[in-house]
Amino acid sequence: PITPGELLCLGSSLAFSGLFYYLYRRKSRVVARIQEAPKLQVDDNLPALVSAAEGRCLPYVALEGIVLPAQAALTSHYHEGLQGVIQKLQLKEHRLIWNSLARSW
Repeated sequence: PITPGELLCLGSSLAFSGLFYYLYRRKSRVVARIQEAPKLQVDDNLPALVSAAEGRCLPYVALEGIVLPAQAALTSHYHEGLQGVIQKLQLKEHRLIWNSLARSW
């Protein structure tokens, strides 16, 4: 005989397994899109390519080439001698809406 506690544990275990599998599949699709991203060179043709793209935006691309940092290059804490730069920082602010019921933004 199976007790209600065992059924509850089995059900919650199956629910969590399904949730984690769903999240895994969703993130694996994003990783696949990033790995299949086209590799572009940083050269004089890049601005023309970006302006010709839909919405003047290239969603996932890997840029290859030499860039110079504006101030100082970022150094890796894990790999000695590895440096990088941040080309563009995008900040997206979400609109705040007043909730009169909870009296909060």
